[in-house]
Amino acid sequence: MSTDPDLVSLRRDLHRKPEPAWREFYTTARIVEELRSRLDLDELHVGPDAIAAEHRMGVPDEAELETWYAQARDHGADESVLESLEGGYTGAVAVLRKGEGPTVGLRVDIDGLPQPESEDPDHLPVAESFRSEHDDAMHACGHDAHATIGIGVLERIAESDFSGTLKVFFQPAEEVVGGGKSMAKSEHLADVDHLLALHIGLDHPTGEIVAGIDGFLAVRHLEATFTGEPAHAGGHPEQGRNAVQAMATAVQNCYGIPRHSDGATRINAGVVEGGSAANVIPEEARIVAEVRGETTELMEYMYEKAERVMRSAAEMHDCEVDLEIGAAAPSATSDQELVDVVADVAGSVEGVENVLERDQLGGSEDATFLMREVQQNGGLACYVGVGTDHPGGHHTSTFDVDEDSIGQGVETIAGAIERIELERP
Repeated sequence: MSTDPDLVSLRRDLHRKPEPAWREFYTTARIVEELRSRLDLDELHVGPDAIAAEHRMGVPDEAELETWYAQARDHGADESVLESLEGGYTGAVAVLRKGEGPTVGLRVDIDGLPQPESEDPDHLPVAESFRSEHDDAMHACGHDAHATIGIGVLERIAESDFSGTLKVFFQPAEEVVGGGKSMAKSEHLADVDHLLALHIGLDHPTGEIVAGIDGFLAVRHLEATFTGEPAHAGGHPEQGRNAVQAMATAVQNCYGIPRHSDGATRINAGVVEGGSAANVIPEEARIVAEVRGETTELMEYMYEKAERVMRSAAEMHDCEVDLEIGAAAPSATSDQELVDVVADVAGSVEGVENVLERDQLGGSEDATFLMREVQQNGGLACYVGVGTDHPGGHHTSTFDVDEDSIGQGVETIAGAIERIELERP
């Protein structure tokens, strides 16, 4: 099936102006503009009204926020919306009430990644003139398509016979697992009976739907700053305390943490840096790392081992270490009742040729905060995969989506929401 040209146009505009976590100023303003022009919503909560601000994680510093805020203003974002987002309070919750019935939530993420996009003339966004206008950011994971699907679903449900309430959560800061908890703990999720979340691609082709994705790895970010004592590396090396030595020991020993027999575990030192010159004993060094586990308990196991390794490495080299815990997300499982609904609906969507009941993500996602919150409140949650042909892997400079899959995603999710209402007790 072909996708509504207006949705394609919206997706391409969002693709041109990607914004990383908590900097989605233009993106949020553009979503709000589109919602107001297309729909007669009952409620629209924007920025700090959409989230529990005290639960934000991974927020950049003020100077970084101000740079992206000014850029969004220069791009023509609505000033009145921008003012409500100042300080990095991005995101929105759209509410459509259509009589008595269940409250169904749909979570879509909206942030881009801090990496440059390919300039290859064969890359479709280059060929069709919608490549990222920001040299240091791109939509390399399909969140531009996710936001577009969210708006398309709202339109479909507004025109349908659905009876109940639909809430669409346009969530910021997924890429740093920093925004999910703030939406999960907001007042807007408290009455949600059924929650759907989605992701496009995930190595599934256009025309394939995964009704329920599991295998979310719980994740926690951490930053370790090692502090020693500088000295002349040639004249008086014994007077120094080498922070880079401590950091290097920590990195090597973190990768040596024994794996756990209860399930998959991961650790990665993604940033290692320190020192100032070849002839100076380094005074300071830093590691930015993450630990993951098949369950939240396994992630905690990895974190406790990593913390011990870093403290021991500092002590071995007579340095101090300051450990700062960053963003985190738990594991989650899709409920079979909703998996069955999605699978049944997807099979009749035009262009969908294959429906998989379940698959494993093998990564992390902070939609799990929202899923677990709904489940703990007695509701059901499900994470849906919408296949798309993508020429590059996720988080690569050549990633793009097949825009036909946007329409398939809209029809699958909207159809599932209608079926949920029909099958309620």
